[in-house]
This record gives sequence, C-alpha cells and structure tokens, in this order.
Amino acid sequence: MKIIVTGGAGFIGSALIRFLIKNTNHNVMNIDKLTYAGNPESLFTINADDRYIFIKMDICDPQIEQLIFNYQPNIIFHLAAESHVDRSIEDPSVFLQTNILGTYNLLEACRKYYSTIKATENSFFRFHHISTDEVYGDLHSSDDLFTEATAYNPSSPYSASKASSDHLVRAWHRTYNLPIVITNCSNNYGPYQFPEKLIPLVVLKALKGDSLPIYGDGKQIRDWLYVDDHVEALYKVAVNGEIGETYNIGGHNEFENIEVVHEICRILDARAPKYYPHRDLIRHVTDRQGHDLRYAIDASKIEASLGWKPKETFATGLEKTVLWYLANQEWCQRISKADKG
Repeated sequence: MKIIVTGGAGFIGSALIRFLIKNTNHNVMNIDKLTYAGNPESLFTINADDRYIFIKMDICDPQIEQLIFNYQPNIIFHLAAESHVDRSIEDPSVFLQTNILGTYNLLEACRKYYSTIKATENSFFRFHHISTDEVYGDLHSSDDLFTEATAYNPSSPYSASKASSDHLVRAWHRTYNLPIVITNCSNNYGPYQFPEKLIPLVVLKALKGDSLPIYGDGKQIRDWLYVDDHVEALYKVAVNGEIGETYNIGGHNEFENIEVVHEICRILDARAPKYYPHRDLIRHVTDRQGHDLRYAIDASKIEASLGWKPKETFATGLEKTVLWYLANQEWCQRISKADKG
C-alpha cells in the first residue's frame, strides 16, 4: 500500500514511520511542516530507504489536495498537530489554525480524492485520525475510566482544538461517507520525544543539576503508553479497524506525576550518579491553569476486537527511555537550540 503520515517528523509520527518501513512492505510519504517539534533526525535510520519520501508542507496549504491526488494513498495517518498544553495556554491561535483548520483542509482534500476512487479497483482507503484522551477532560473517581462513549469535556485550548478536529472527522464520515477511524491515546513516552515533555524534561534537567519543577503537589495521574506499543496499535486500527469506529489506546500504567519523577531519579541515581540523590532537585511550582487531575483509558475495545495489548510495562519502558536520553544528549541539545532559534 501507499501510506501518508502527516506530522511524520514528530515524536509519534516518526516512530510510526520507522515501524512501517521496518515491519511492512508499504511505501510511506511523510508530510511535515517541520515546526519546533518536528525533527528529520528522528528518521535517520530509514531516510535512505527507497520506499520513504519526505515532503515539507503545512497541512493548511491548499496544495496538499494535489499532493494526495498525485500520490494516491491507501491510508492517511493524521498526526500533524500542535500538542503542548502549556504553549496552547500562552497562545491558542496556532492550535486552532493547525488542529482545526488544518484537519478541515486535509479532510476536504481526502473527500475529493476518495470520491474519484471509491468505484475503482484501487478503492481501499482509510483516514486514520490520531487524537488524545485529553478531549475527555479529567476523572475525579479512582474507579472511572475513559471509554469510547465518554462525553467530551476538554479543559485546555489544546484539548478543545483536538476535540473539534475529532468532531470534524466524524462529521465527514457521517455526511460524506469518508472511511475514517479515530484513536484516542493516553500519555506517550519513549525515545525522540521533544524535551519540553515531562519525562525528557526531568531527565535533561537532572543531568545538568537544575531544579525539577513539579506542578502543584504532583498528584496528577496519567496513564503512560510506550510509543512503540502505540504505533503498533495505530497500524492495527488502520488496517483492521471498523470504519467509523473509535478506539481508545492505553498503556495500563497509571502513575502520579511525582511518582514518575521519583522513578526517573532512581534510575539516574543508578546510571548517572551524583554526590547527591537526584530527588533533592525536585521543586514544587504553581499548578498549571485548568490542570486535569486524572486520565485513565479503558482499552478493552481494541484488545477484544483487534487483539492489541501493550508489550512494555512502565518499568521496562521508562528504563529504555531514560537510557536513550542519556545516550543522546547531543540530539536533545540540537533540537532545543532549534526551538529557541
């Protein structure tokens, strides 16, 4: 098949492309604007493969329609998005532009393309929209889980923009019969994640001896999903998922943020010891505005219908992740400098 991945130079997108090139025979086109969070270095292991092509383009660009018509994809994985909550609070406008209007532009291009192929032999097409559990808001009971039927209740400009894009995708399916699937995932972690996210941020600050900022009391609970497990689930949904359906993808790893930081510190004490325990660097700071308390995914639907379960425990995945950042500090420095201009 021919596959397009939007946002393929980002954290999850690059992991998906590496998976596709290494584990399938498909051809892959990567469409990425290369904002601060997109880094072609994340794809250096497959750059020379003749089944891979990179196109620098904004998903808001009207030319994306012609690109799709020319390439004739069977699957589009739509991952291009602004995704950092703190940045969305500081400046929501770019989140509305990319996540809502960009998704609309892409959907319209796909609608026109699909209308020309749906009656042909090469009619297999899926638009796979990748979203987040943050669209559901937060959970106050320790027993509750997000299901595919949970009502949307976004708390930040970021999650509101992703909720909007989810609704657009469903509307294009209902109104225009565009063959879509949607996935909502929990917190991803792993190699090549931009250093502003919690795990790489804590690792890199700890290595420099900087303070480790923890929002509020650090009791916010997240379900952690190793990125390689996530991309395997994305592929299963795109190929075997039921058209029009939504699938929640979770890691079965609920931990308080402060627990995650303590575990990172423990690994660093063993792997990169200093004359003091890394936990001494923890500093509690003013909590984020509208900070959700708890996210937790019920992934029973994808497990029962598609046979997917995460392979990594949080202990094994976090160890791999911290060791990767220890071995790739120069990559982190380059991508951080690029963000600062």
